[in-house]
Amino acid sequence: MVFSEKQRRVLTWWRPGSPDQGRQAIICDGAVRSGKTLCTGLSFFCWAMRSFQGRSFALCGRTIQSVRRNLLAEVMPVLKGMGFRWEDKVSRNVIQVRLGRRSNTFYLFGGKDEGSAALIQGITLAGALLDEAALMPRSFVEQTAARCSITGSRLWFSCNPESPAHWFYQEWILKAEEKDVLRLHFTMEDNPGLSPQVRSRYASTFQGAFYRRFVLGEWAAAEGLVYDFFDESFVGQVPEGPFERWYVSVDYGTASPTSMGLWGRKEGIWYRVDEYYYDARAEGRQKTDEEYADDLARLAGDRPIRAVVADPSAASFCEALRRRGWRVQRADNQVLSGIRLTAQLLKSGRIVICRGCDDAIREFSLYRWDDKAQGQDQVRKEHDHAMDEIRYFAVTVAGKEGRSGVFAGCVERGAF
Repeated sequence: MVFSEKQRRVLTWWRPGSPDQGRQAIICDGAVRSGKTLCTGLSFFCWAMRSFQGRSFALCGRTIQSVRRNLLAEVMPVLKGMGFRWEDKVSRNVIQVRLGRRSNTFYLFGGKDEGSAALIQGITLAGALLDEAALMPRSFVEQTAARCSITGSRLWFSCNPESPAHWFYQEWILKAEEKDVLRLHFTMEDNPGLSPQVRSRYASTFQGAFYRRFVLGEWAAAEGLVYDFFDESFVGQVPEGPFERWYVSVDYGTASPTSMGLWGRKEGIWYRVDEYYYDARAEGRQKTDEEYADDLARLAGDRPIRAVVADPSAASFCEALRRRGWRVQRADNQVLSGIRLTAQLLKSGRIVICRGCDDAIREFSLYRWDDKAQGQDQVRKEHDHAMDEIRYFAVTVAGKEGRSGVFAGCVERGAF
């Protein structure tokens, strides 16, 4: 296996004779597909098994499933070829690793919310690896660091960039020297296994702040229009002939607008062929669930709708639809990863907004990042109703049919 110079530094920073040996932690941040996860995981396991016997370690991700999918699935086959052996106690989320006569225990933890910090309390660790650390709450990261109290223990972090106001950037990356941390910044060029064609494909996948973060590896602020690339060239005609299947997506509002999109699939492309948009404030009258259900039925016409992808918070409206015989599918409401996926599907031509969807087209030109948000990306809660239901559909239906692997891979790392 061939490693880049930066990857080799990650693999050897802890070894005797390395100029970095005295560091207390390492941070590998930067672009997607830049080789961070593989070299960080390999180095962590090699360090742990060379340095300790009979100790406990933590492998952390946003969820335990993401630890298994993003880290272990990539690292374990290589470790096996190096002579490592392990017993995976899946029900307990514990892996017993052996190398020669040495054996250590690795516990798997998910740090998805503020309550996750309690899961790691009480354990004594000789080291911890936190994969996608910027997606974890500060309380979990700090609790994990506090548990590493064995003499010689160290911390290992990997992540993709977020906003420069993010707490991890402010407290760990900007203070790396103060904390005696080795920080290595990765770009796609640091992954020798990534071909120029694949790098080019990723470069065309992202836009705006996401391009700067995931392709250039910068900690960049999200600002301006969310879909800053969207223009008339992304608006198409409704194709002639029959469609393969139909869906309706809904963002439900009472006092705020309700937006519905009619989606048809033809030759692998999803077309938003028609829409319904009702602004109760502008019209001066709120509608009932039953009236909106009537409006949805008129939008669908006699088409065989496979499911209505609905706003997960609209419980009463969803129940009204079910009583009428509609199949209602709960929408995935992950905002940031959903925006990334929607942009990717639009730019690749996998979803098309058709002429006549005037309210959706209008919102694309107005939907903006909130430049007053502190520490995390947020969109302004205005001109977002068609944007939300388009995102619901992109993530819940269209994005699950990704053929290249780029779409699913990018949204998984950033969202779960």
